[in-house]
Amino acid sequence: MSDLFLLLLIIVLLLCLVVTVGSLLLYSGVLSDIVIKTGPPPIRNVTIAYKFKEGPYKDCGAAYTESCSIGPKLNAIGVFYDDPKQRPPEKCRYVVGSILCEGEEKPDEDLQKLYEKFGFKMFSMPDVSHAVTTSFPCTTPLSHVLGPYRVYPRIASYIEERKLCAFPTIEIYSSDVINYMVPLSRQTDFFVPEMKEEVRTDVKEEDSDDDRGTDITGADSHSDVSSVSGGVPWDSRETSLAVSTAASMASSLPLRDVLDASEDLKYRDHSDRGSNDSVGSGSSFEELDMDQEELGEGEERVKEYGEEEDTPEGEGGAREGAELAAEKKERLGEGEE
Repeated sequence: MSDLFLLLLIIVLLLCLVVTVGSLLLYSGVLSDIVIKTGPPPIRNVTIAYKFKEGPYKDCGAAYTESCSIGPKLNAIGVFYDDPKQRPPEKCRYVVGSILCEGEEKPDEDLQKLYEKFGFKMFSMPDVSHAVTTSFPCTTPLSHVLGPYRVYPRIASYIEERKLCAFPTIEIYSSDVINYMVPLSRQTDFFVPEMKEEVRTDVKEEDSDDDRGTDITGADSHSDVSSVSGGVPWDSRETSLAVSTAASMASSLPLRDVLDASEDLKYRDHSDRGSNDSVGSGSSFEELDMDQEELGEGEERVKEYGEEEDTPEGEGGAREGAELAAEKKERLGEGEE
């Protein structure tokens, strides 16, 4: 009898435990309807106190606890830049902090100094008109765990189906709801200075790899992975990749070929410039040569004529000289007539 009673008691306790856990899960939002939409974001132009972290997202709880302990009445915020499926979890980058003010308001100076005292930095996020948004109830600490598992797969499917360019993912924690938003414009304006520096470093490293291993077509093993792992096209990457590809193509040519090509270009340039002048200059040089030849022949004739005049000697020479003089006078007379 006592054994049966103990068995029934155990069964009742197990049922109570199951009901309690089930009720807690239901209350925490495990079956809440997730509605993904595109529209105005839940926050606009906010100033936050933040800490930049790098590592698995599951370790962000300590940073949230620290931020909320400084400003317990403020809404907490988290900005997650990388996709853990595309980037190693230990290298994922994120920001955790508190919202100090929104819109035209200015942050409280005393509160700002208190956050700065504990190593937090200040950053202002831009105002965007459209973002992919949804919400999840924040009723128990378990909601912080259930939210990502319920929301992120839906958001990823929504963005992929509509082929949207949306990043990074932002979480805003209030007293009763967790708002999720993924901006559709001015995405890089949500990058804190540390994140921008990280992106520049990643781009430089990828460009150096491209310069060493990029083939003529520009394809390499890193071409499908962007600096922010979310499948988002980056213009400075594409531009730097194009520049590095052109540089690698130029450097792959032998020096002799480069010099030959430059000389060929110079020759073509000079030949084009002097093409019109060479057409006329050839004939002028030929005429000049002909004139010089004629001039030389004339001088030879004059010398021969002078020698003929100097050859006569004695009486025969005098007679021939007189005859020549007479012929010249006759010619001059005919010319005057």
